[in-house]
Amino acid sequence: MEVRVRTPARIHVTLIDLNGCVGRVDGGAGFAIDPGMVVVVREAEETKVEISFSSNARTGIHEVKELVERAKNVANLFGSFEVRIERAYRPHCGLGSGTQLSLAVAKACSLLRGENRSIRELAELVGRGGTSGIGVAAFEYGGFIVDGGHSRKVKTSFAPSSASKAPPPPVIARLDFPWKTAVVVPELSGFSGKREVDLFRSYCPIPIEEVREVSHVVLMKILPSIAERDLDSFNEGVKIIQSVGFKKVEVSMYPVIKELLEHFDVGMSSTGTAVYTAVESDVEGRRVLKDISRFFEEKGIGCECFIAEPNNSGAEVHEV
Repeated sequence: MEVRVRTPARIHVTLIDLNGCVGRVDGGAGFAIDPGMVVVVREAEETKVEISFSSNARTGIHEVKELVERAKNVANLFGSFEVRIERAYRPHCGLGSGTQLSLAVAKACSLLRGENRSIRELAELVGRGGTSGIGVAAFEYGGFIVDGGHSRKVKTSFAPSSASKAPPPPVIARLDFPWKTAVVVPELSGFSGKREVDLFRSYCPIPIEEVREVSHVVLMKILPSIAERDLDSFNEGVKIIQSVGFKKVEVSMYPVIKELLEHFDVGMSSTGTAVYTAVESDVEGRRVLKDISRFFEEKGIGCECFIAEPNNSGAEVHEV
């Protein structure tokens, strides 16, 4: 028997509270998109990982090695398995590859072992969701998600998920996401490891006034715009988010993306490098992608562009 898992990718709109004065930290808003990853797992005498997709701008040699090591590490938590990654995207580009791959492998391995572990249990086991819960919830539910962050009793410091041992935070709001998303992934070096840890240490805590502004925009602009299917209002809310709170810090790390935001109404996902905007149609999406890719190309920066469908159901898991 083998288990096939099709995951979403995720757009991380913003972290909400990196001040913590009310007794909680983190919190996040974001949404699930397709395509994501496709992973197939079967039992084996020793752990083996196979890549069966073509390496391209999304996945260079270094990135492929990182995907293999992550899949091996997760599979070895359950025993010995053969893992085949049939579709993937580049790590550290803002689409949540680490969480999606880890959960896909963990879910498949646990099923092959006859276990019925919840997604939250698996996320804790593989160390995901320690800061933002958007990736874990995207895998489990899909849609647009707001999570409630972590109690300061559980998490006492400001740190990215890769350096946090906290469990995944609670989902406090979830709505079906109604639009397509135009996504551009420029070939820039994203933040990970020590660089990401240092980013949190250097700029947190965020001033409480900015945290309140982010919270206001999420609660009274972004969520209502999704509920009322008001695309312009949604994109306006995303635009506001780019210049306030920790998102302002993340954007400032990429001068070329900061310049891009002066000309286009887009957002940056997570700590970069993917930028995005919601669109009504493929025609509109192609126009946006053409304009943004031209901007990067004029700077001598290659990029990958695609139009994503909303994912409102989470990962698909099939036992064969």
